[in-house]
Amino acid sequence: MAKAPLPLRGLRSRLVVAFALVAVASALSTGALAFREARTGVLQQSQDSVIRQFRTSVDAVAQYTPTTPDQLNLQTAVNQVLHANQSQGWRIMATYGSLRAWSTSADFDKISPALRESVATRRAAVFQRVTADGQPYLVVGMPVAYADDVVPDKASSGLSGMVMYLVVPQNTEEAYVKAMVSGIERATLAALCLAVVLALLAASGVLRPVRALRRATRRMAEGHLDVRLAVNGSDELADLSQSFNDTAAALERSVAELRRLEAQARRFAADVSHELRTPLAAMTAVTDVLDENAPHLDRETGDALRLISEGTSRLSALVTDLMEISRFDAGAVELNLDEVDLAESVRYTLASRGWQDRVETRLPRPGALRTRVDPRRLDVVVANLVGNALRHGAPPVRLTMGVRQERTGTAWAVIEVTDSGPGIAEEAMPHIFERFYKANTTRTRSESSGLGLAITVENVHLHGGRISAANLPGGGAAFTVELPLHRDSAADDDVTAGAR
Repeated sequence: MAKAPLPLRGLRSRLVVAFALVAVASALSTGALAFREARTGVLQQSQDSVIRQFRTSVDAVAQYTPTTPDQLNLQTAVNQVLHANQSQGWRIMATYGSLRAWSTSADFDKISPALRESVATRRAAVFQRVTADGQPYLVVGMPVAYADDVVPDKASSGLSGMVMYLVVPQNTEEAYVKAMVSGIERATLAALCLAVVLALLAASGVLRPVRALRRATRRMAEGHLDVRLAVNGSDELADLSQSFNDTAAALERSVAELRRLEAQARRFAADVSHELRTPLAAMTAVTDVLDENAPHLDRETGDALRLISEGTSRLSALVTDLMEISRFDAGAVELNLDEVDLAESVRYTLASRGWQDRVETRLPRPGALRTRVDPRRLDVVVANLVGNALRHGAPPVRLTMGVRQERTGTAWAVIEVTDSGPGIAEEAMPHIFERFYKANTTRTRSESSGLGLAITVENVHLHGGRISAANLPGGGAAFTVELPLHRDSAADDDVTAGAR
């Protein structure tokens, strides 16, 4: 099952996300710095203006306030400050000892004890910003101080003991701050949109050579080794395109040389096999005549004659196999299809080689499994598999045949040959069907040419079939051949019943 593509696996998506993150981070950091500086400037300017105006009003009232004010004097001072700043929305409170006078008492709960304590010991104004009910306020406390010549006995401190408090809302400043936040948000959104557009343009420029490289790679995988890329510019992508072209050129030269050597090897094998047939036929005829006279010869001469006869037989089999492989390589093999009874064909293969007593069979009943195959090539497939099991395996050797039905409706005739030997070494399993490969390198002079299984594979594939090898759990090897069945072949139920 193919894996679903991840959202950020594509280069385009990653570029867009990277540009967007950089744009957002830049806009937010720049906006945060600008917001902090602008907010500090707005609040500082407003604060300084309010404190300066408040000090001017308090100083103007202080010169008309007696040194020991009463409740009426405190209220008069409050009213005078309010009258001088009617349009500011100020709330004023004056204190002297336990006396209090104010414009609106409800707003003075915003004065913290720390501010009260601080303003009682200082000559300068003390302020703090507070938030109440979601609204920002500036709270200012200012002690009233007299000049030294006005109150000589208080010259040491200059403080009259009278304190004026101011509570002023800062809604206008808050509106300025919100406007700045809104502007920063709009700037961030605009930067994000611009970053996405730039990312798409950059991705198009980057992906164009990448797509060309992908197409060229796919064409090369299809066998078009002459494909090349256009090299534009001098950046990393141009270097990558040039590297691909150099690699493709080197690969094309290597493959051409390999094909030339392979063609020479095939031609050599075919020529040698062809040239050996005529003298080998003469040698075989001579050894056949000598074999007839072997009983009348002395022992040493008879043994030598048998060695020559066996060597000639092996050489004849090797030349036959080489000729067969050469025909496969040259594409000169043709199928002579005929509708046959597979079970009867297998029985004939075993009987013609005298193996019917050495192989246990489990085959469908006669006529139950028929399909179109090349009888001669099917005989080669079965003979090679059974002969391989008899030579390299251990008894009992079994041959079974049945039918496997796929969900797609395709039916396969399954031929399986098993033995009870040591099985196939794990390191030999990937190479078991290669030409001239022998799993046991110590048997280099065995009767096997190393071509039997390779020829078997070619014949099975020629029929559109499949072949596989595996080790059995209890020991031994199993070779399985699957040949496609035509729809006019025997029914599965009949085959199964015959196989029992």
